[in-house]
Amino acid sequence: MATETSKDELLQLVKRFSAYLTVKMSNLFSFNTPDSRSVGAAAGLAVAIVFTWRWLRSNSGPQRRQPKRQAPTTSSSVVTTQPNAVSIPSGGVCSSSEDLRVQNVVDEFFQTVTPSLGQIVRQKLSEGRKVTCRLLGVILEESSPEELQGQSQATVRSSVLEVLLEITKFCDVYLMERVLDDESEQKVLVALENAGVFTSGGLVKDKVLFCSTETGRSSFVRQLEPDWHIDTNPEVIFQLARFIKYQLHISPIRPERTAANVLSSPSLEQFFGST
Repeated sequence: MATETSKDELLQLVKRFSAYLTVKMSNLFSFNTPDSRSVGAAAGLAVAIVFTWRWLRSNSGPQRRQPKRQAPTTSSSVVTTQPNAVSIPSGGVCSSSEDLRVQNVVDEFFQTVTPSLGQIVRQKLSEGRKVTCRLLGVILEESSPEELQGQSQATVRSSVLEVLLEITKFCDVYLMERVLDDESEQKVLVALENAGVFTSGGLVKDKVLFCSTETGRSSFVRQLEPDWHIDTNPEVIFQLARFIKYQLHISPIRPERTAANVLSSPSLEQFFGST
C-alpha cells in the first residue's frame, strides 16, 4: 500500500512538473512573436514526456531485496509493549530515494538543454537576417558625437563585443553613426579594427556608415530595410516604427508608451542575457 501511494504521489509530481515546464519553456522561448506560447507549450510537453519516460525506465530496473533484519536476542528475552509507539513505514525511505532520483533526472536534463549565446541571439532576433545598429551608446562607450570628438580615441564596450560578433555570424550587419568631423570617423574605425570586429566577425569597413545628422541615420535605415534596427534615440525609433519590422531601443529607462514592434533594454548585452 505504501508503494502504491508513493507512485501516485510521484505521478502527481510529474503532472505538476509538466505544467511548470510549459510556463517556463514559454518564457524561455518568448521572442515576442504571436506563436511563442504555443512553442513553449509544445516544448514543455516534450520535456514532460522525456522526463516521464526516463523516470519510468529508471524505476523498471531490478530492485535489490533488502535483507531481513533479525531481532536482537538477549539472554533474558524480554519483550516490552508500548501502546503509543509509532511505526514508520519502509515506504518513506523508498519515496525519499525516488524523489532524489527524480531531482537528478531533472538536473541532468536541464544541463543538456542550456542554449548557447548563438542560439539565444537567433531566437531573440526572430531569425532576422539584416540588422542596422547605432554605434554611440550601444557598441561604443562614448554616448554622443561631442564626447567622441573630445576623446583621443574611441572605445568599444568589452561586454557587448561577444554579442556583436555573434550577430555578425548569421546577420548582414550595418553600423552607423552621426559624427562631427573626419577625425571622429577614423577613431571609430580604428577602435572597431583593434577590437577584432573586421577579422573575427562578418563585418567589413564598407558597412560602417557615417552621416552628419540624425535624419541622415534614419534615411540609411529606411534605404537598407533591415529586419531589426537598434538605436538609443527615441525620436529615430518613433520615426522608423512604421517602416521597420522590429526595433530595439537601448535606454536605461523603459518608455511608458511604445509601438508593439519596439522592444526596450538597458543595453544590447542585457537584451540577449549575456551578462
